[in-house]
Amino acid sequence: MTTEHFSSVTLTTKANVYFDGKCVSHSFTLADGTKKSVGVVLPATLTFGTAAAEIMECVGGSCEYKLDGSGTWQTSSAGESFHIPANSKFDIRVTEAYHYICHYA
Repeated sequence: MTTEHFSSVTLTTKANVYFDGKCVSHSFTLADGTKKSVGVVLPATLTFGTAAAEIMECVGGSCEYKLDGSGTWQTSSAGESFHIPANSKFDIRVTEAYHYICHYA
């Protein structure tokens, strides 16, 4: 099931811009203090590093991803998600805009 909206949030209006604009997101905090971000990755192949564990939820488009230490690309489409361990890296390959919610675990 795809998350369609959040209620009662505090939104950071300045965008997080990565990789020369190929990934843009906005951070927000829910009423209970849970932090998340929502954004889009434009067509590219990128490598991200994580500090906290993350769950990437696809809300539109699709991507291929490869977790650190894996030689296998996997696909994530709307309604699907994938988990990234803390203090690791992952590659993401996008051919159409990939819209996501990042849930920090």
